[in-house]
Amino acid sequence: MIYKTIYKNQMTHAVAGGLLLGMSSFGIEANTNSVMGNIESSSNAFMNAIKNSGIRFGGWVHGGATFNPYQTDGFNGPVTFADQANRVQMNQLNFFLERAVRTEGKDWDIGFRADFMFGTDAIFTQAYGNPPFDINDGRPLADRGNWDLGICCSSLRTYGIAIPQAYAEVYAPVGNGLNIKVGHFYTPIGYETVPAPNNFFYTHAYTMQYGEPFTHMGVLSNYTINKNFTAMAGAIGGSGTGGWDGNFDKQMENWGGIGGVTWTSDDRKTSFNVSGTGSTTSTRNSSFWGMYSIVLKHMLTDKTHLVVQHDHGFADNVLLANLKYGGVVKDAQWYGVNMHLYYDLTPDLSIGVRGEWFRDRDGFRVIAPGRVGLATNHLGNSYALGGGTQLAISAPADYYAVTVGANWKAAKTLNLQWKGLRNLNIRPNFRYDRAESLHTATYRPFGGNRDQFLFSLDAILPF
Repeated sequence: MIYKTIYKNQMTHAVAGGLLLGMSSFGIEANTNSVMGNIESSSNAFMNAIKNSGIRFGGWVHGGATFNPYQTDGFNGPVTFADQANRVQMNQLNFFLERAVRTEGKDWDIGFRADFMFGTDAIFTQAYGNPPFDINDGRPLADRGNWDLGICCSSLRTYGIAIPQAYAEVYAPVGNGLNIKVGHFYTPIGYETVPAPNNFFYTHAYTMQYGEPFTHMGVLSNYTINKNFTAMAGAIGGSGTGGWDGNFDKQMENWGGIGGVTWTSDDRKTSFNVSGTGSTTSTRNSSFWGMYSIVLKHMLTDKTHLVVQHDHGFADNVLLANLKYGGVVKDAQWYGVNMHLYYDLTPDLSIGVRGEWFRDRDGFRVIAPGRVGLATNHLGNSYALGGGTQLAISAPADYYAVTVGANWKAAKTLNLQWKGLRNLNIRPNFRYDRAESLHTATYRPFGGNRDQFLFSLDAILPF
């Protein structure tokens, strides 16, 4: 995308006029058209060089509102991202600068990507893999790293800044072509992801919210084996939670692995992916921390899309603090299954449904409200509550959720001519959640209830 300032011509005339006036005072004559032409030519050459280099700037703005008649504390229980009840939130104001690299050919290529995010989603996207309390023994950890946790904006309670991606990428003409990414990047594991334009629904499945990492710090390679199979493998670190959501200046001695394989059918209508991570928890504890994810995608028809996903995670010898286990060290597991079904009514309107079962077997992963737990420091204070000490709650439980929604490209349907709105996506969603505790009837994470209904409306505008 190329940006042109309306002041370019005015600035050119001013600079050229000043030079001509100065030179004429010394008896030097100049050709005005020649000077202006040279400046214009230089400007165009610079813009063309940027364009030809493949460097691209862009982003999106995303916000919405959720109505929840069950809320008592302003949060939608353990639901994250669209977690603010009965209020408008700007989730993501995201800017990116990138140069994409080729994925095939006989020549080397170098690129990069950097993302900057401001909004209420930032806290779920930051490099928070070094928590305020040690996962295995509970000791307070005041210094959690200096990547993006402290940029801003604890005084705003819910808004913040994240730098979810900053990496360099190299394409090496080895075999069928090898891409190597080095730096901080979104996880390739699972189906749903953090960037709003890449998801059908406003809210996320528990599997994505609590069962998977969001980002990694490390090295990741991708290789095309043949027309049907691709593979990825890499090393991840900088994290006190098994390589999840790591940063550049803590736990750098704690390295783990990430990998996966994807099969795609000859007609490209079906794919099957298996991926996962495995690592020691931290430099302080060598216990295992890992997970795997299986994702099947299939086009039932040209307009009907099916996605089925299963995740299973493990964290050994972790210190639990919930309504069932208080100060107990034990092995924890979590697993779940979700299904997505989408149908394209028209090129500009699609409908979808998502159903999910997620079991947090030991009460280790799911917390309510999610934001309160992530915003808690090593002193036990959560800035999401304005500095209060009310901690998020958790318990071993099964979580069930059904979401129904639509994606409407309104500008295209209404034939609006302004190009800036052509990719506007409006998404109404209706969601039902229920939690069934495995051990205690006192666990009611939805505003004091076991279930809740949510109605949300959000919009995404890429640019």
